[in-house]
Amino acid sequence: MSEGICSAFFLVIGTTLLPGLGCLDEHKSHDDSEDKEEVKRPRPPHLIFITVDDQGYGDIGDHDSDVHTPALDQLAAEGVKLGNYYVQLICSPSRSQLMTGRYQIHTGLQRSIIRPRQPLCLPPNIPALPERLTEAGYATHMVGKGHLGFCWSSFLPTGRGFQSFLGTLTGSGDHFSDQSCNGAEACGFDLYDGDRPAWEMRGNHSTLLYTERVKQILQSHDPHTPLFLNVSLQAAHTPSQVPDQFLHRYGSQSNRLRRHYAAMLSCLNDGVAQVVHELKTRGLYQNSVLIYSSDNGGQPLSGGSNWPLREGKGTYWEGGIRAVGFVHNPLLKRKGVVSRALIHVSDWHPTLLGLAGALQFHQGLDGHDVWMSISEGLSCPRTEILFNINPLSRKPQVPYEIALVHKGFGIWDTAIRAALRAGDWKLLTGNVGNGDWIPPRVFPSGPERWQKLEKRRDLGKSGWLFNISANPYERTDLTEAHPEVVKYLLTRIAQYNQTALMSRNPPDDPMSSPELHGGVWGPWLSLEEDADKANAKKEKMVKIKQCKLCKLKDLFRKVGSRLQWNTIF
Repeated sequence: MSEGICSAFFLVIGTTLLPGLGCLDEHKSHDDSEDKEEVKRPRPPHLIFITVDDQGYGDIGDHDSDVHTPALDQLAAEGVKLGNYYVQLICSPSRSQLMTGRYQIHTGLQRSIIRPRQPLCLPPNIPALPERLTEAGYATHMVGKGHLGFCWSSFLPTGRGFQSFLGTLTGSGDHFSDQSCNGAEACGFDLYDGDRPAWEMRGNHSTLLYTERVKQILQSHDPHTPLFLNVSLQAAHTPSQVPDQFLHRYGSQSNRLRRHYAAMLSCLNDGVAQVVHELKTRGLYQNSVLIYSSDNGGQPLSGGSNWPLREGKGTYWEGGIRAVGFVHNPLLKRKGVVSRALIHVSDWHPTLLGLAGALQFHQGLDGHDVWMSISEGLSCPRTEILFNINPLSRKPQVPYEIALVHKGFGIWDTAIRAALRAGDWKLLTGNVGNGDWIPPRVFPSGPERWQKLEKRRDLGKSGWLFNISANPYERTDLTEAHPEVVKYLLTRIAQYNQTALMSRNPPDDPMSSPELHGGVWGPWLSLEEDADKANAKKEKMVKIKQCKLCKLKDLFRKVGSRLQWNTIF
């Protein structure tokens, strides 16, 4: 989700194409035999990856939700549901791991999201997924939210392997006007078609606009060329905006934010249904693999629900990182099942490369090719997931003697925020978030809104251990019962940390303000410009006027959040 994955979903439609047709006569020449081998070789699949933003674990009909998603439910029921599937806690981290197949500690992006004014992008020395697929002969297109940095023009999606792009560069924005604000002082237009601002497309709801572009791409695509289509929808990220016809479906829902949030997902559901219909119309469906995934957990303060999982977006509790996900493909060797394979968002990178026949690019990745585990139920190559190690998260007031020596057994500083899943076990250290269990519709209105809220009671702790297979709702901390497991997992975290790159978290650059670039968010640095020239520009820069509307929105957002959290705590 932007500052909120950000929750979001990833839908990948990949096409496993049929083998070549027919057999050649046994009396054909040697050259004809070679042609026969070429004909029988399966063509690489079309891959369409759809990311949904901030959809919670309890926000799909298939999970006994009040949200109506019949198309998604049917696709999941006819495919393989991913029952042990994880993403990251917010937007940029999930998206970066999809694009690179590497953990955050191996890209230097372990701090948080990439902010709009931050001179930070996906590392240029790490090939992105569309770049690899282009080398494998794919046509590559992206529609929707980027949120992987844009300080240099070469880091726009069209500079990282996508042949076309329609979408946003920042993490969130108005679904109709495409206005995006970062704090009170920086607001600008954020909708790009290729490398130019798409002013003429203002006024269209993001889900409807993106759905139409996806259909156009499918209509004009040559079916003989393998396709990678990355569809990264903004819904259901705030602001909660949706065309009225979808709101009418939830007239009986008294909670306003839940009503708008659910309507956004119903709109998204209809968009996915249109995409699948277009695949069938164009003769692509039978050769398509569909992978559906959110980018992080739902945000209860915005109407999302992760119930019965613990907490939500922005935390390493299960509600923040356990995602809705499924794979749909007519050629799956098993269907209508729930896979218990341990799968992480970083696994899609090598899995899609494997489907594309680009196995030579698998080296140096943290992700695993999990296709055989999904399609045939074979044992999964993944046995553990490092969710993150954030060295900048440590609070200096926590004594090392307690955090490292006593609670960390001299192995790991437990004041540092880290999370690891290994087999059935999950270990959390550091500041891990509120940790509440939030039933549906508790947030955000009504006099009895907090009555059923189960609050975390273990404040002051810096380490938690859970057996997730036996206790998926994280209600029983086992740190004292299994110190040997804690020591092992702390050792694994320490070993991972030895391979980590330095965390990159540059300060915001005032030169990035849309006010200096025609009211548009976009690249503001030049690779040829040296540091002296950049500093001279900053010294001459006049003070940026604050947008009055942005300041007002920012004030309401801060006051509203404080009132809600103060009520809890």
